[in-house]
Amino acid sequence: MAGKYGKEIWHGDMAERYDREIWQVNMSRRYGMEIWQRDMKGRYDQVGVQTYAHPDLCDHFFLCTNGTVTVEQCENGLLFDGKGSVHKHCNYNWAVDCGARKYEDVPISSPGCLYQFGIYPESAACSTNYLKCAYGVAQQTPCEPGLAYDDKTHSCNWPDLLLDTCNPEAILGFKCPTKVPSNTVAAKFWPFPRFAIPGDCGRLITCVNNFPRLISCGDSKVFDEESLTCEDPDVVPKCANFLKK
Repeated sequence: MAGKYGKEIWHGDMAERYDREIWQVNMSRRYGMEIWQRDMKGRYDQVGVQTYAHPDLCDHFFLCTNGTVTVEQCENGLLFDGKGSVHKHCNYNWAVDCGARKYEDVPISSPGCLYQFGIYPESAACSTNYLKCAYGVAQQTPCEPGLAYDDKTHSCNWPDLLLDTCNPEAILGFKCPTKVPSNTVAAKFWPFPRFAIPGDCGRLITCVNNFPRLISCGDSKVFDEESLTCEDPDVVPKCANFLKK
């Protein structure tokens, strides 16, 4: 990449060794930004900020700021797709479909971080935390209660979907019964019986394939232990003040 683009170190953490303005001029000439500006002139607003994919490079993009166009490069571990932004208009590399666009896939690693930006497991074992990396610094981040980190999706997931490494019963502290008496309220929800969490007005446990899942009633409902359903607060007097906390 150094020979091709005239930049000894491709990644952003060494960019201070170069004059960015001179580099952008060279990039604009090499990538035909002047032609791009000419072709796009009048098609888009000259006020505000817009971004456009580079036709050849997945880790570069055009940034239009009040009519001024620059070529920008995503940080290590990030790519441009125009659909979302993790950092300065760029998204995690695993979330971007580059199509025919190319990029130099060279990790710049640090403790806990394969790339400078990314989401990674805290360990090879089941964990309710994960590591979120920015500029090569790993920050421990917790999953929502009742969930565990899923490295396949780079997100948190139900522990019962991660049985290769996770024990849902250990995470939730609840073991689903193999049978539920037919005369109980829980039996009404079979094959996904529900159970109350003592003293918890906002959540319940439901069993899926005999493994527990922690379910939240959401921001506007509370849990009714009698019906095992989520209801409006005025229907459950003892939980009427729960949402006001």
